[in-house]
Amino acid sequence: MQQPLIETHDPIDAVITWVDGTSPEHFEARQTFMSAQGLQLHENAVNPHRWVCNDEISYCLRSIATHAPWLRKIWIVVERGSPNLDGLPAAFRQKITFVSHSEIFAGFLSALPTFNSLAIESMLWRIEGLAERFLYFNDDVFLTSPLRPDDVFRGPMPVLRGKWVNYSNFVENAQARNDPAKFNHFMQINAAILCGFDAGRLFSSAHAVHPLRRSVMHDLFDAHRTAFLANIAHRFRDLAQFLPQGLHNHACIAASDAVIHTARDHCHIKSGQGLGRPAAETWSLLHRAAHPNVKFLCINDLPQLEQVIPDARAWLHRTIGGDTRNIPC
Repeated sequence: MQQPLIETHDPIDAVITWVDGTSPEHFEARQTFMSAQGLQLHENAVNPHRWVCNDEISYCLRSIATHAPWLRKIWIVVERGSPNLDGLPAAFRQKITFVSHSEIFAGFLSALPTFNSLAIESMLWRIEGLAERFLYFNDDVFLTSPLRPDDVFRGPMPVLRGKWVNYSNFVENAQARNDPAKFNHFMQINAAILCGFDAGRLFSSAHAVHPLRRSVMHDLFDAHRTAFLANIAHRFRDLAQFLPQGLHNHACIAASDAVIHTARDHCHIKSGQGLGRPAAETWSLLHRAAHPNVKFLCINDLPQLEQVIPDARAWLHRTIGGDTRNIPC
């Protein structure tokens, strides 16, 4: 695909992935395909927290409506069903379009059903009508202060958040390979290698919003078709997979077509962070996330955060603006 010319006023879309893993249909299908695997799956692939719906998307959408109303369209990728949009401004709801897995996997339907975010992320660029520039949100990532277009794109160039790391010690480390917390490291390593980097120096993406170019993903699919087909063939996460946004980022870096953002304007609260520790330590993270210079907050497990900070949802409500407290999943 020829790289399209991008003007600063050209549209930017948002894409959010969502699943209601608590639905009986999803649970039964998940159990059926887990049993059919015949091999032991990585703990990161089967942890039920991966699919639990805790209202995160309601806060994610509200944060976009509050802090990035300039986005052209919001695409929500679902397996089936949809989250409740009650409480969102009517004008904002008109921007939202639901896209099914079967639409983005058209021509590759044998890979469905999938319970694997890496497989789904590999195909997001295939949304019909998606803007050339788009932001990929996990539903547990929120905007906490006003976002400008040049915070995420400088013309055609994505603004990448993360850091250069050396993961070479993990490659042959069996303990690290079995550690769910290190799973993402291997996905980033595999992505970097596809673009000619190595584990000794790669760009590790932050847990924030990911700015992506549709044409870049299209070209990568063509150039690494075998790897992409292998990526979507795994119904559950597997150590052999690569992180699609990591592949995109390394391709842009290699082409000198990205901006590396070094200012720390994002905050990440991991699963279980703060449990067994004084609540003041976790509150310090939330106070930092509410600073005007911080734009992105990822909360990996909202119920666990509430065990430490019972008022976490009320705090989130105040930080992102608007009223989401009564929006069901």
